[in-house]
Amino acid sequence: MKKIKLILTLFAMLFILVACTSDKTVKKEIALPEDIPDFVRVSDFEKINWEKKAVEFGDRNIIGNENRSGVIGADMPSLNGQKWMWHLWGVEVPENKELTVVGFHKETEAVHQIFIDGWTKGLGSPNNGADAHIPSNVKIQESGDWAMLLYTDEQLFDILVFEINE
Repeated sequence: MKKIKLILTLFAMLFILVACTSDKTVKKEIALPEDIPDFVRVSDFEKINWEKKAVEFGDRNIIGNENRSGVIGADMPSLNGQKWMWHLWGVEVPENKELTVVGFHKETEAVHQIFIDGWTKGLGSPNNGADAHIPSNVKIQESGDWAMLLYTDEQLFDILVFEINE
């Protein structure tokens, strides 16, 4: 009888141990580069909706989230670097207004600088129907799904999701 109780107790403990550990999902902590602007938060990456891909809108091959943000040049992505022109709607552009773009690669969960010459660029005047725009040289590190987190006034403004295959 003692052996049966011991076996049942061990079985119950094993069951509880397995039940407690199976509900926990192991999630890799996102590491932010040391030189990233201090207003970028790890919690911003939790807001990415990978199902909401950027789409083409308007008559100028702008790809993005209509009436919020978009890019000319994202329809021909290159891993070797290229020129993209960013467009934002719903922003006022006083002097010194800036756009910060942070790239996040879905598979590797790595955070990357997208502008070749830094994290942030000054926004320019209205263009192509948008309230502000800025041309830039960009470099995408590798193929795959990418989220581009756009910041203005040191706040998350929008997220563009692209599939980069080249």
